[in-house]
Amino acid sequence: MTDWHVTIVVDPTRCDGHGICHELFPERVSIDRWGYPVVAEGDIPPALFDHARHAVNECPRLALHLLERSR
Repeated sequence: MTDWHVTIVVDPTRCDGHGICHELFPERVSIDRWGYPVVAEGDIPPALFDHARHAVNECPRLALHLLERSR
């Protein structure tokens, strides 16, 4: 059985600092003083995966991505 882990990452070259990701996923995304996202390190718990996916899908600049990897 493969053990999958998912993290959320931001592409800073695409981000305009709208802050929607923080509004939709405050459990893992905070914002800096300029309004740009700061993503908490580590795997997203399964209970928060739907919230993460929603934040990624709603990003107006397509700057957020879910990164899946196996260990």
